[in-house]
Amino acid sequence: MEKLQLGAADTKSADVVTANMAALRALYPEAFVEGKIDFDVLRHLLGGAVDEREEKYGLNWHGKRRARQLALTPSTGTLRPAPGESVDWETTQNLMIEGDNLEVLKLLQKSYSGKVKLIYIDPPYNTGKDFVYPDDFRDNIRNYLELTGQVEGGKKITSNPESSGRFHTDWLNMMYPRLKLARALLAEDGALFASIDDEEFPHLRAVMDAVFGEENFVGAFVWEKRTTRENRRVLSVNHDYLLCYARELSLFEQTRGLLPRTIESEERFDNPDQDPRGAWQSVSINAQAGPGRRKEQFFTIVTPSGRRVDPPSGRCWIFTEDRFHELVADRRIWFGEDGNNVPRLKVFRSESNDGVVPHTLWKADEVGTTDSAKKALKDLFDGIEVFDTPKPIGLLERILAIGATGSPNDVVLDFFAGAGPVGEAVLYANARDGGRRKYLLVQLPEPLPDDSPGRSLGLENLAQVVIERLRRAAKKIRDENPLFAGDLGFRVFKLDSSNIRAWEPRRDDLEQTLLESQEHIKPGRGEQDVLYELLLKLGLELTVPIQTRTIAGKSVHSVGGGVLMVCLSESVAADEVEALAEGIVAWHKELQPAGEVNLVFRDSAFANDVAKTNLTAILQQQGLGNVKSV
Repeated sequence: MEKLQLGAADTKSADVVTANMAALRALYPEAFVEGKIDFDVLRHLLGGAVDEREEKYGLNWHGKRRARQLALTPSTGTLRPAPGESVDWETTQNLMIEGDNLEVLKLLQKSYSGKVKLIYIDPPYNTGKDFVYPDDFRDNIRNYLELTGQVEGGKKITSNPESSGRFHTDWLNMMYPRLKLARALLAEDGALFASIDDEEFPHLRAVMDAVFGEENFVGAFVWEKRTTRENRRVLSVNHDYLLCYARELSLFEQTRGLLPRTIESEERFDNPDQDPRGAWQSVSINAQAGPGRRKEQFFTIVTPSGRRVDPPSGRCWIFTEDRFHELVADRRIWFGEDGNNVPRLKVFRSESNDGVVPHTLWKADEVGTTDSAKKALKDLFDGIEVFDTPKPIGLLERILAIGATGSPNDVVLDFFAGAGPVGEAVLYANARDGGRRKYLLVQLPEPLPDDSPGRSLGLENLAQVVIERLRRAAKKIRDENPLFAGDLGFRVFKLDSSNIRAWEPRRDDLEQTLLESQEHIKPGRGEQDVLYELLLKLGLELTVPIQTRTIAGKSVHSVGGGVLMVCLSESVAADEVEALAEGIVAWHKELQPAGEVNLVFRDSAFANDVAKTNLTAILQQQGLGNVKSV
């Protein structure tokens, strides 16, 4: 039975460096010598693709290398469940996580990599008064606990004034590793939207170009955030930006949603060729030639006038040559009135009920303003203003309409949750269209100011504001939509150090240290704490179904239909081993899970090594050989 030690692969978040090395080795095995990369060989294999110039195009700043390393350093922390602060714990698929988003994003890598359909973030705009704190390269969990007052440390959370000398640098060092981790969570057809103002817009665009690739830039939306005029500055700034990048643009283009039609969009339909099927509009028939495209999508089109047309450089046709000729025969390809234009596809009004392509200017009367958002949030909290700069639900619903159309697999992540508008927007969108989107929110427990009206409600920090908002929004939606049967609950988790005790010997009392280390799990940590840490570290989602049975007087948990079976009983006597093992085997056969099964037991529970060995032997005889202890 393998004992899980703190620092082992199964007790840390995903090791990005190891994964990158494995991927590189698979592509270029000859570039590896004794487990290390031979860069001379790799440079030769890559030919002219290696840029060795001293001066290169790109955004650089002090601390960039360290910020990159922060994203690559695995986390040894965990997320502790808080059922008492949750709603519908047993059934909900929504998550609210309290903690430092850098560490939380690391912890989510194994369980949620490639599963998030849409990310929206509203990061600090770097106005000089934003809440910031330094990431700690050596132990960010300890750093987080000190800064939030959960352990003694004396560190202080500060703002980022322009006089700091590294005004933009500090902000970039905060954003860069978080964006790198966020990209890894996105599905192949997913996208990230980020709100920002003029101050950091160019820097955020440059960082996102580096993280996502310039070729995956979707657009920069302009949001009219206010309709009133400010007379305090040189200019009255009435807008913010929303930067959008796709994980893979060609795939996002195929799944992105459209917006409802308006009178203006209806006017774009015409019928210049008198097609009996009615009015139509034409759309482009080329797309980016990314992964997944077929060679049959690269061909030369000959127009009726005899002109030869190839796809633009780096792009291909959206269908094969055979399908193209079928559409020509059906009069669905438009070559212009003289038959000489680049071909386009005819989309008939009678067939296009799915909406219109989003435009980049989002007006206040379409999606709301900062003022309307403040009023709505204030109304939700019975007239109490709990947050200064909320985003309107209409703005978030438009983003959802584009990036997460309502599939049961649509996970929507916001790791700068603020006051939690994304969670409320997801609930409203689901209630409106019957979708089954799931939200995953992350918010630092940033203390509310002492004079904050929110403290009159007993709210001490911003994470508590989010939780209370989700409760109130769910009640409001249930009252307004009594027939809605969708998910209005959420599970709360809190970032903390690992439940597994690290070896920290006290030189002045080694004997007592040895006695304490016999119990591998920290004092005060329950079965549920350990169980959910195992889910994270073994790559299972935090909302996966968990069943519990009593076998031989012990509680045994089956996770995900039996892919993980856990018994954390504090005592397993020698004469209980056989009944416990046989009961687990019988339950496993009943569940019939697909793939390998992990079994985990509490190491200190066994009366002796003989009992542990006997249990392992019985399980292995029945084909259950992946047995570990904590």
